[in-house]
Amino acid sequence: MSVEHSYNFRRVSATLTTSGIVGVERLRGLSAEGYHAVINLLPDASEYAVPDEAAIIKAQGLDYIYIPVDFSCPVQSDYEEFVAAVERLEGKKFHIHCAANYRVSVFYALYAQRSRRWNAAQAGGFVSGLWQPNDVPAWRDFITRILAQS
Repeated sequence: MSVEHSYNFRRVSATLTTSGIVGVERLRGLSAEGYHAVINLLPDASEYAVPDEAAIIKAQGLDYIYIPVDFSCPVQSDYEEFVAAVERLEGKKFHIHCAANYRVSVFYALYAQRSRRWNAAQAGGFVSGLWQPNDVPAWRDFITRILAQS
């Protein structure tokens, strides 16, 4: 089964996709789908984490980037690590995931808006199609802090 069948899957471009949980069989098929890397924002301690995800990805010869973002307390250093990873993968096909595509949607929308790939409406639409981070104070404050640096 394709990664496109993952929870809250979104295709950002021909080379970038995002989602929530990706099952083991979908993870095992990423190389066959032409992916070069995975960025995982879901902490391994999460009940939704796939055991041995790093090994599954690396066994296919793909790059695996693990940035465990605490949903209750997103921090700037995680965002900065995310930006560096996305920029390093520029031009390669890669997938970014977490549990529900909430962490990912905010991190990517902030990146796209701050790098002028998307305007504020595009970034907001990408996120609001999945969830409402302004209803969660930690995420509302995080977004405000990051955008204030633009």
